[in-house]
Amino acid sequence: MVALEDVRDALDRVHDPELDQSLVKLDFVADVRITGAVVEVDLRLPTYFCAPNFAWTMTADAHEQVSAVDGVEQVRVNLLDHMTGHEIGDAVAAGKSFDEAFPGLVDGGDLAHLREQFQRKAFVVRQERIAGQLRALGLTPEQLAGMRYADLPEVPDSGRYRELRETLGLPTKPDSALLLHPDGREARVEDAARLLIESRLTRVSVEGNADFCQGMLATRSDHDAIHGQTENDDLPAPARTFVPTGASV
Repeated sequence: MVALEDVRDALDRVHDPELDQSLVKLDFVADVRITGAVVEVDLRLPTYFCAPNFAWTMTADAHEQVSAVDGVEQVRVNLLDHMTGHEIGDAVAAGKSFDEAFPGLVDGGDLAHLREQFQRKAFVVRQERIAGQLRALGLTPEQLAGMRYADLPEVPDSGRYRELRETLGLPTKPDSALLLHPDGREARVEDAARLLIESRLTRVSVEGNADFCQGMLATRSDHDAIHGQTENDDLPAPARTFVPTGASV
């Protein structure tokens, strides 16, 4: 029998590509239903017009992670109240790529470039948080530039930070620099302070977006509780907005 806790743990490993927080933590998982070896997951994003390539990434990742749970033989991930929710859910269930479902809208089909861009952004945010905790202990940017990867402290962001360095192919040897630029270059003593300032701006932006998304999701939930759930087909359809794959981190 498939355990609900195992499914939850699988979904907890799926991250919003921009906010770099799990779908469980963000409260994007609306429901999970298990019938024998069949698992059905309902996801609900903060807005019905969330960029389809973002929504696809989360839906496809959730499908992949839940499919790997012991005992699971079939998975269906539903994207509730989203302008392309039915298209995304059906295509992911059928094993199609994004390019097959939305021809010509994103080069590469698998959104690998977009995913890497946001992983680098997430790396910057995690590194800045770790650096901020070290700065609070009295270390200067110049001292941080001299620290090695083996000096990485065990703080809440350390695990995800290590994972992102490995995923992105950034140096992970013990004597590698702790402080890196997004492209993997070692931070020099003379540019460490500027790097941390730029990283702080990125972190504040991401955390602001996370607060906005949580507020929008709470507003949708409160509205539905009062007025009843709104179906996709009853909502006005805006122009589909796709996150550009060429945007800089």
